[in-house]
Amino acid sequence: MPELKNEPVRTKTAVTEVQPRGHSLALKDRHHLAVTGVTRVISCDEGTAVLETPLGNLTIGGQELQVSELSVQSGQVQLSGKIEYMQYAENRQSGGGVLARLFR
Repeated sequence: MPELKNEPVRTKTAVTEVQPRGHSLALKDRHHLAVTGVTRVISCDEGTAVLETPLGNLTIGGQELQVSELSVQSGQVQLSGKIEYMQYAENRQSGGGVLARLFR
């Protein structure tokens, strides 16, 4: 009968690191906007689009806004329409509710 050795079993584990995507804006003639690094489209209508990016939520305001291209996997969004403003807001982490904020 062969002798059994108590050696640790080595398994291969895949270590995957999530690298933050790059983020950029390219505005052409105030009518075409290409955004990369979008992690989520929060809302979009004819007057406002709100996109979540690694640098914070990006609000785009204008008239007759339309999403002409959207790629969730690559994080690319293209908007068309009359773009009047773009504004970033910091992503807020949940503070644990009203009671947690009262007792800070």
